[in-house]
Amino acid sequence: MAGIFDRFANVKTQRAAIVSNGGPDPFNVRMDQVLSQTEAIIGNRRTILCGTNNSLGLTFAPEALKAAHDALDDFGTGTTGSRMLNGTYSGHKELEYALCDFFQKDHAIVFSTGFLANAGVLSTLMGPGDYIIMDADCHASIYDGVRQSQAEIIRFKHNDAADLDKRLARLADKPGNKLIVIEGIYSMLGDKAPLAEIVAIKKKYANTYLLSDEAHSMGVLGRYGRGLPEEVGCEEDVDFIVGTFSKSVGTVGGFVVSSYPDFEMLRYVCRAYIFTASLPPSVVASAKVNLGLVKNGGALRTRLMRNAKMLHKGLVDAGLKVASDISPVVAVVAPDPQTCVAFWQGLIEAGVYVNLAFPPATPHGYSLLRCSLCAAHTEEQIKQVIGIFTEVAGKLGLLEETKRVAVG
Repeated sequence: MAGIFDRFANVKTQRAAIVSNGGPDPFNVRMDQVLSQTEAIIGNRRTILCGTNNSLGLTFAPEALKAAHDALDDFGTGTTGSRMLNGTYSGHKELEYALCDFFQKDHAIVFSTGFLANAGVLSTLMGPGDYIIMDADCHASIYDGVRQSQAEIIRFKHNDAADLDKRLARLADKPGNKLIVIEGIYSMLGDKAPLAEIVAIKKKYANTYLLSDEAHSMGVLGRYGRGLPEEVGCEEDVDFIVGTFSKSVGTVGGFVVSSYPDFEMLRYVCRAYIFTASLPPSVVASAKVNLGLVKNGGALRTRLMRNAKMLHKGLVDAGLKVASDISPVVAVVAPDPQTCVAFWQGLIEAGVYVNLAFPPATPHGYSLLRCSLCAAHTEEQIKQVIGIFTEVAGKLGLLEETKRVAVG
């Protein structure tokens, strides 16, 4: 007789293989004590954190901590309701006003997570007879959102503007709205979208709109940290910007901003907004404060990119294959999943934490050791990380192998 979990047998087998050698489990890491933005105690060991997405290191910003404590005292630990009912406090509206000011848009809606922001907006914005044309490497939250919509879904090749143009040309005579969906910086490999080319293509076709997920580029790109649209100089051409507070802003939550006059109607039709409890006041207060720090964080962005360049160069010079150009996301490619697990276990046992990522979540079938840099990482920490990567790779016999893969 079939069991209810039988369809996950393959996942069970894969997980068993990951932990079969008795080493640490990459998907059950426990941080027993967080020492700073860049260090924690993991397995009774002081560990450098290189996989937290804490890009600007704002999780311990004193101003944000004070605001969060004050909000706890004034409003309690939670709202116990959705935004549509009793879950909108003064802080939620103030945060939305701050987002409008930050992005120079007319409207902002805050969601409880970045995943819900993507899933909610994409499942609601487009309907029957519409088309969503999305980059093939988009995040899982985007995939879930478009699948819940009733629009026709069309994928174009990753970062291939010509392929996007070809697919839109086929839809040119069809009625219905078309929505292009991309990311500013893609989460797995850290590569940027060719936004200027995509905007030029969008302008060629009627009833065509553009949504960009700026989760990993907000706070990182642009003079004021508004992401790839600001860096490229085409903010007015991006119709909807989705983002999260769980990266550069250093807390949790999601949002979408736009200047469309009827945009506020989403509050009345978006299930992920209507039926989800709203963010706790302490989280909202810290997000608002840190948003101001992001805006004025030019020095932090400079330090972040300095660290990214240093780590990227060090790993490449050591003979490791890094999957993309210089970015706060630095992804090292391992030859296969088994070797990748052994590599990860060697790193964590030596005091470096990174993310482990496998297909189908990764592009090109890559097995990845994914680093995400922080502005608070010191030069000495980056040197330690490079040294530990090199040492572990050498023990696994990977340095010559990765060089061969890189040119093969």
